[in-house]
Amino acid sequence: MTQRILLALLALTTALLVGAVVPLGLKATAHDRASFIDDTRATARSAAAVAEEQLADRHPDREMGSVIAAARREGDDLLVLDSHRHVVTAVGLHRSAWPALVDEAAEHGEPVTEVTGGRVIVVIPVRDTGPVVGTVVLARSTAPMTNGIYMLWLTLAVIGGAALAAAALIAITLARWVGRPLVTLDSTARKLADGDLAVRAAARSGPPELQRLAATFNTMAGRLETLVHGHRAVVADVSHQLRTPLAALRLRIDLLAEDADPEAAGELAGARDELARLSRLVDGMLAVARAENVVPQPVPVATGEVIAERAAAWRPVAEDRGIELKAEPDGGGVVSLGDGHLEQILDNLLANALDAVGKGNRVVVRASAIADGTRLVVSDDGPGMTAADRDRAFLRFATASPNGTGLGLAIVHRLVTSNGGIARLTDTPGGGLSVIMDFRAARPGDGGKRPGPGT
Repeated sequence: MTQRILLALLALTTALLVGAVVPLGLKATAHDRASFIDDTRATARSAAAVAEEQLADRHPDREMGSVIAAARREGDDLLVLDSHRHVVTAVGLHRSAWPALVDEAAEHGEPVTEVTGGRVIVVIPVRDTGPVVGTVVLARSTAPMTNGIYMLWLTLAVIGGAALAAAALIAITLARWVGRPLVTLDSTARKLADGDLAVRAAARSGPPELQRLAATFNTMAGRLETLVHGHRAVVADVSHQLRTPLAALRLRIDLLAEDADPEAAGELAGARDELARLSRLVDGMLAVARAENVVPQPVPVATGEVIAERAAAWRPVAEDRGIELKAEPDGGGVVSLGDGHLEQILDNLLANALDAVGKGNRVVVRASAIADGTRLVVSDDGPGMTAADRDRAFLRFATASPNGTGLGLAIVHRLVTSNGGIARLTDTPGGGLSVIMDFRAARPGDGGKRPGPGT
């Protein structure tokens, strides 16, 4: 923003200088040039008036001596000719410099002025009440005029440069006055998005509009912090309040089953199964609630290391069921996720996949690089899902399995999206279901890298 404001103000200042200073300089230059030529003509006319007395009576005139002295003092070249074009007086001007101009002046009977070769030459016919009795030629160097014009443009250039410098200083000051609060607010918003709920924006500098925006942001951040902490407290309370009576109920059923007759024992066993299912449902609901209320603090996570670690942890379960669990972690990069979230995602997906396929089937976890991050795919060659089931799979309690809770994929979806990723379901080529997840690459500002196994 600083650069844009600076360029805009410099462009405006330059346009004003070009539109105002340049015409002023051109006008002043033309005025100085005209004044210099007029002054040269006036000097030549004065010399012609003095020369008229000398040429008319052919006697030296004392005033001509003053004219000659003045010409020498000013550095002018002076030539006085009689009617036959014989030199009467010459100061510096060579005879070859004047014939063409003298002829032109004699032809028109009027003074002739020419600017050439770094000099202004003025030729004035001298008359004695009528006939032309001679000619005065005055040549003056244009160096003083050129030096004056040069100093004029130099002064204007200095003024223009000072104006541009002042405009740049004003632009930089203005941009910093406006930009610093925006940078601070942007940094604060990033920290809030990354999970630092206690962060607040400084609202004491910048334009009043930005100060009001920072104050509004702080109010929003405060309400968000209260809301998230409130949700977390509710989750913790529900977890305690539900798990304790379920554990007590299970204990009572176990005690009753010890002394029950076979018929009652069968009913109690069914009750224990329903109680276990209810416990899993409660745990799943709490996991979903935690996933929905999570505000991750991103850290760089090496996906290849986590895939290898979780595949090794689940491989004994897969082998016990006769299922091949294959991991292809080499294409994975470092992504930005909340600490431990990738493990939860893979655990839920592997548990679902191993429950969905039967003996002799295969589950594959692979990672590959994409344009701005890493893609993780967990695929199986099991029965798969219908299109309608895939559309509902990320919703709570949506399950095609009679023994499932329908919460595993909901947890996965909440964790992926809360970390800025994208999750979707597709058919596996040849049959089965594939869960595809795209995560953004880790940024330089993320926390320290999570260590992989063995470190």
